Amino acid sequence: MTLLLLEALGAGLIFIGIIWWTMFSGRENGELPPDDNEDKK
Repeated sequence: MTLLLLEALGAGLIFIGIIWWTMFSGRENGELPPDDNEDKK
């Protein structure tokens, strides 16, 4: 039973890590600034 819980915890941490990596690894300063061209329609 303990082994199943450890395996589930490990899988959850890997899942969270993959999500974190894909969201935040590509940009140095976070989100890009908003594009001003959208307001000038």
